[in-house]
Amino acid sequence: MDWRLLFSTFGLIFLAELGDKTQLATFGIAAAGRSRWAVFLGAALALVATSAIAVLLGEAVSRVVPQIWIKRAAGLVFVGIGIFYLMGRA
Repeated sequence: MDWRLLFSTFGLIFLAELGDKTQLATFGIAAAGRSRWAVFLGAALALVATSAIAVLLGEAVSRVVPQIWIKRAAGLVFVGIGIFYLMGRA
């Protein structure tokens, strides 16, 4: 197991998820619901499922597209989203 990769992935995803729409939706569901454990398990399973999809697709794409181009494309997407938000269109 690559512990450095595990902890850096955890840290990045943990920070990225703080205060995002998923966390706010989970907060709202938990506030309105009767079972905090059901909300926790549902949210945790959803995050695990979406992460599994991302890992599988990432592995498949990396077999065809060189990693440098994947990083560049991801960077451009993030810059584009940032510009979109800065222009007040979101």
